[in-house]
Amino acid sequence: MSNRALDTVPARVSATSTLSQSLTMAYRGLLKVRRTPEQLFDVTVQPIIFTLMFTYIFGGAVSGNPQNYLPLVIPGILVQTVITASVVTGVQLREDMDKGVFDRFRSLPIARIAPLAGALIADTVRYLIATLLTFAVGFIMGWRPQGGAFHVVLAGLLVIVCAFALSWIFAFFGVIARTATSVQGISMLILFPLTFLSNAYVPVNTMPKWLQAFVNINPLSHLIAAVRDLANRGLVTSDIAISLAGAVILMLVFAPLAVRMYMRKV
Repeated sequence: MSNRALDTVPARVSATSTLSQSLTMAYRGLLKVRRTPEQLFDVTVQPIIFTLMFTYIFGGAVSGNPQNYLPLVIPGILVQTVITASVVTGVQLREDMDKGVFDRFRSLPIARIAPLAGALIADTVRYLIATLLTFAVGFIMGWRPQGGAFHVVLAGLLVIVCAFALSWIFAFFGVIARTATSVQGISMLILFPLTFLSNAYVPVNTMPKWLQAFVNINPLSHLIAAVRDLANRGLVTSDIAISLAGAVILMLVFAPLAVRMYMRKV
């Protein structure tokens, strides 16, 4: 890249311009999804398959029948689907960096953080799609959340906020990892134990005592419990505060790390 191109990049960009440029980059991310809709398979196909599969395979064994199992499994599938979707942030970030996309952005008179922020903002749309579809599938199958529409919306927003916070971890992996495949491998290695060793699909009291100890401190268990209490009973419990506190801590730790490493790369 020429020195002339570098000279076009301002030394400082105002907060307003940075926000505007980040939103523009988020729009770019959404355009990519429109041109390659298969990128949405994980947030469209997965909740349908998982809801049908887990409900009809485990519903009778866990709750007596599939209908009674829905209030337990829908929040679990929602959290699993949305949280897993946040992995894509790091994978696509690594792919863009490998393809030289971010090198081209360096020649533009924009804030260097805008492409990273834009990617994270765009992925919240994926979380929203997964949330709406999971609730819709559950409703079609007969799930009737007793907490009412307001608390169901709060439950969905809680999951989206926590997924956004978690995406900073995978953004950090995307910056420091060598390949997109390694980002996905590391991320799944973290998420799979947290998801399946939680209260997502079976009551905690049916597990061995030693496993209950881990499940009870698993942050995803607190998030799933918060979603269940909000959607099924309309209750605001301490699990909400724990989930939000965890989201804040994740962002305070990994957002600066991801930004610092990203700035070194670009």
